[in-house]
Amino acid sequence: MSDHESGHAHGGSHDDHSHGHGTSSTSSRKLAAVSAINLLGFLAELAGGLLFGSVALLSDAFHMLFDALAYVMAFVATYIADNHGDTDRWSYGLHRLEPLAAFLNGLLLLPMVGFILWESYQRFLEPIAIGTGPTLVIATGGLLVNIGSVYVLQGDGMSLNERGAFYHLLGDAGGSIAVIVSTLVIELTGLRIADPITAALIAVLVTWSAGKVLRGSGAIFLHRTPLDTEDARQHLRAIDGVEAVDDFHAWQICSQLTVATTHLETDDEAKADAETVTRRAHEELTHHGVDHATVELCPDSKNRRTHLNAHSHQ
Repeated sequence: MSDHESGHAHGGSHDDHSHGHGTSSTSSRKLAAVSAINLLGFLAELAGGLLFGSVALLSDAFHMLFDALAYVMAFVATYIADNHGDTDRWSYGLHRLEPLAAFLNGLLLLPMVGFILWESYQRFLEPIAIGTGPTLVIATGGLLVNIGSVYVLQGDGMSLNERGAFYHLLGDAGGSIAVIVSTLVIELTGLRIADPITAALIAVLVTWSAGKVLRGSGAIFLHRTPLDTEDARQHLRAIDGVEAVDDFHAWQICSQLTVATTHLETDDEAKADAETVTRRAHEELTHHGVDHATVELCPDSKNRRTHLNAHSHQ
């Protein structure tokens, strides 16, 4: 067996690719529950906004609708990733659907911002009377819906889609609070302009939510390294027998599946015990959050250039 063959090791069998399915199933149920809760909240706020003339309540209702649609998309993506794609045709299953759904969710928020700002501008030019009492009741109900949804989602180890939903819900909760405050201001002072101003503030919250989701999903699509590369290299170099880390790459398939590859240059003694070196390397990479790793032991320095030309991006 050649040095190349004896030094090559993977982070596990194909079964590892299904990692986290139990967590994903829980994620699916949470996202489904949050979707149903927010669809009911949307219907209540939409009816209230139309009946009592509050553009702030309408904007919060549409915010809730887009969020509910986002949760439905996230639920579908998570469900498909859980139940399909675990064959050799899909190298890592269909987990790539998670960042795709999250990215689309972020994009869906942007047209809503335009709608809210336009309606706010129209109400700023021509403020109208609103039914403050019923609006206050419905906005409070919307806040309770958001708090309930946050309670369902909260916890450690949230997936990208769950984090996206969590940020949406925080924005929704802030929007509901803003509607409540603006309604109280109108009731106490008669300043109707508080309604469109509040709607514009909600638009800012929506934009913030969209930015968080787009940055998170974009980082996965563009293969931003999800860990401290230099720290990982230092720990790999500290393994007995490893002389250099010639090549190291880490990226994410989805928020819960991190992949890495590395070439390690070892001395002759370490190459004789390749299994120990690769096991230690896998342990270090696991410690840094890597779920699936490919570790390859490189030849000694005199053959290093030929080996890297054939195998490395550097």
